[in-house]
Amino acid sequence: MKKYIILPLLAALMVSTSCEKDFLEEEPLDFLAASNALNTYDDFKMSLNYLYDRVRFEFYSKGDRNNMDYIYGTDLVFDGQPDVLRFTNYEGAMNPYGDSNSVAVVHWVNFFKIISEANIILDKIGESEMTDEQKILVEAEARYFRAFSYRTLVYLYGGVPLITEAVYEPKLDFVRATKEEVLNQTILDLQFAAENLRTKAQVSPGQVHKLVARHLLSEVYLAAGQYQNAVDAATVVIDDPSTGLMTQRFGNRISVQPGDVYWDLFQRNNQNHASNTEALWVIQFETDVPGGAAVTTTRTGAPLYERHHAPSVRDIVINGSRPFSWPIGDYTGGRGIGWAISTVYFSNTIWQSDWTNDIRNANHNFVREFKATNPASPLYGQIISTENPPAGITVPSRAFYAYQSKVTTPFDHPANLYQNASTFLLKDATAGGTYTDQYMFRLAETYLIRAEAYYRLNNTTAAAADINVVRSRSNAGNVAPSAVNIDYILDERMREFGVEEKRRLTLNRLGLLYDRVTRFNTYYNDIEPHHNLLPIPYSEIERNREAVLEQNEGYPQ
Repeated sequence: MKKYIILPLLAALMVSTSCEKDFLEEEPLDFLAASNALNTYDDFKMSLNYLYDRVRFEFYSKGDRNNMDYIYGTDLVFDGQPDVLRFTNYEGAMNPYGDSNSVAVVHWVNFFKIISEANIILDKIGESEMTDEQKILVEAEARYFRAFSYRTLVYLYGGVPLITEAVYEPKLDFVRATKEEVLNQTILDLQFAAENLRTKAQVSPGQVHKLVARHLLSEVYLAAGQYQNAVDAATVVIDDPSTGLMTQRFGNRISVQPGDVYWDLFQRNNQNHASNTEALWVIQFETDVPGGAAVTTTRTGAPLYERHHAPSVRDIVINGSRPFSWPIGDYTGGRGIGWAISTVYFSNTIWQSDWTNDIRNANHNFVREFKATNPASPLYGQIISTENPPAGITVPSRAFYAYQSKVTTPFDHPANLYQNASTFLLKDATAGGTYTDQYMFRLAETYLIRAEAYYRLNNTTAAAADINVVRSRSNAGNVAPSAVNIDYILDERMREFGVEEKRRLTLNRLGLLYDRVTRFNTYYNDIEPHHNLLPIPYSEIERNREAVLEQNEGYPQ
């Protein structure tokens, strides 16, 4: 930084004029501070880019555990290595006294960082050099991210402090707003975003647009009990000429067999494919590119769904031999280590009525038949099935269970991960990431949101029609209106999304986490009704010395 020498005469002049301006007041000239960092449109875009990065960090690139809090402890999966994972039991995972990386703390901090940054952006718009059009666009995007954050916080924690102005100094008197107040503010922000963001055709891949805001608005209307508004918002998205469920094969691996349109949705580079009209908001990853998050040489930054959800087939021993090479980039699951084990309800029960017809249950989408790949094994080339496992092999267990192939890229891992490309053997130390862009929202969910809204309006005929649009794409049989209820809708979400869904958010929004886990994931036998919400971090309660930040019911006060 430059050094300035103040001559005695200049100093005297400054003292003599101190009644007009305090010469000790800092005016940053050659470094960035809150007062001068946001002036031009490019300045604001850089700050908005930070919000995108924080969302990617929260849901996908934080590491082994934080991102997976949205599926562990739900009706989807249970823990394969209790001595390492966070959700070994509910009492431990939901500890309000945890450290900065605990379940209660990490999500609270991440989302309030986004809210804080969004509020600073909104505060600085008025004094910026931007055009009026640019100001509106920036405001819409910042308000979208504030709404997205409050929507997630209110589902996870219930009512939280509602902060809609920039905070530049320490504040120790936060109080919790009600759930209704938080939802109402979220709706206001999303309404503004839906009206003022660009259209889908005008934005780059990964950037939010009008339909993204409408999709989220329809979901938040559901949470607020505004069911007709939820129908109307979802209808705008569904009826837009730029959207449509993918019903024909497409993209970069269109000729690969076995395969189908559902499988195509999750292949590398297909999420942003020009013909993919189902994608609404896709979180962007670029492999081994600065800022792209995914790094193959260290297995960092990429979503680690392959590592968590694919089984640890290396541990299977049959008659003294190991039938599977590992890690290998085929349908055995890459470098899976069997941490996120499918519940029987997820892998079997929900498929019973359409086991053969539903393409989402086909073996290349939900893998149950594993081809032995170890040439040294007597079983080499044979099929080993989770539905008829060999003697001594437990299903489900960490080594062997049915899993969704969307968490990996069969025969198509990044080239840098192969130690032998001809046999698809992977590098043990660094494989395990899911090297694809990730859907935050896609149109199939919009249909199921609208179906839920119709169900709440007692219009089961319309609800069934929306569900059947999704089911028919997968060649599944139609559901009758009389069979539609909230359990059926949740089961259909499980069939369509599985580990792709942020399941904890859906179940928390409905207040059904405890109910569904108790019935369908008995691994968590210590879950209690108050676990429908996360605890308020005690560290936040403790530092809030000038007001009471109340704890959620059921947790230590």
